[in-house]
Amino acid sequence: MLTFKDTQLALIHIPLPLYSSFIQSILQLLLPNETHNGHSAYNGNGAVQPPPAWANQNPFLNISVTPIECSVVCSRRLANELFVPTLNLLDATSRSQVSITSEDYVVMQVDGEGLDAGQRVLELTSPLALAGISIFFITTYFSDYILVPIRYRTQVVHALEERGFQFEDQTSSYVNPIHHGRKLSSPTFEVRPPGTPPPATVSELQTRTFATLKRRNIIPTVGSHLRLVQCAGSRESANGMSSSRNRNSQTSAADDALHLGLVKCLITPPHPRFLSLTLTDTEPASLLLDHTLLPHFTHDILLGSKEDYLVPITLDLRELPMESTGIVCGVAGRLVGGTTGPLGNPVEMSYLSTARAGTVMVAEHELERALEALRGAERTLDATPN
Repeated sequence: MLTFKDTQLALIHIPLPLYSSFIQSILQLLLPNETHNGHSAYNGNGAVQPPPAWANQNPFLNISVTPIECSVVCSRRLANELFVPTLNLLDATSRSQVSITSEDYVVMQVDGEGLDAGQRVLELTSPLALAGISIFFITTYFSDYILVPIRYRTQVVHALEERGFQFEDQTSSYVNPIHHGRKLSSPTFEVRPPGTPPPATVSELQTRTFATLKRRNIIPTVGSHLRLVQCAGSRESANGMSSSRNRNSQTSAADDALHLGLVKCLITPPHPRFLSLTLTDTEPASLLLDHTLLPHFTHDILLGSKEDYLVPITLDLRELPMESTGIVCGVAGRLVGGTTGPLGNPVEMSYLSTARAGTVMVAEHELERALEALRGAERTLDATPN
């Protein structure tokens, strides 16, 4: 089922050297709404007050810090209130390196069960990529989220309906006739060069994707020193959030501990090596983080395995226009097709797509198979006659 959330989101790209300039803006995203309107978050002794309902105050929020960039997805209001003033204080050269999308995005929540991550991403993104619609596809510990420019909302409806997704009465929801089962996954990013007709098939999409990457000299890079963990806020924390929707109530102890751990992660100097946080108004916080950040959280605060490490394979997309389409969808297709055979299943993967990069995460023992599939795509491209 896909359900539209009531959002007007902005996407923000911050180069890592400027992370410290925006750290206060980023931290304010985790404070209650009243502090955004000028009310102090501190008590008379200068200590931070426990933030009421901080994790459920916005329909959707994503903060990601990767080896490529800091990327923020937040409401247009918060972008204008928290980030634009900081941007205006920078010198002209620094301002030119930061970007805030002028176009608003809307987000759909996907409750998927059954298919593995790669198949699920392909099922949802391929009809949109083939329709030439640029999207962000963000998968959290609990749900997937598809971000599309608001102007494409109607086209998204039609593209998904044509592939068997049904629009459900007046709730802005879709129901897939195939029952899904959920496995590991994370955010993806899709783009298409303006003026280029959309591909006719997924195979053509993959060919175009790797041709684009090769032409721009974008090489998948393995974060050999990074080990990532996919986890989420505990159910106790979630219950505390839900019961604290009244703005005058306080969060639970678990919620406070989670908040404190996130702040410690974000202020890691000069910046965390890898951290992605997704907050919504319906689910507990979802995290993808460098395993060395785990000591910032008490043991019982986070759901998920702390020993199953993921290795990131990063695509630096800073040289591509943001309106490009199909990059990670094409890569996902190659990983699914290139690792599927009579003797083996496709690699399980997760995705993190940020404003200017795409990251594929695979288990340590699956890394070589994944890389071989990506290298095979390039060899195929090299062997193709011009």
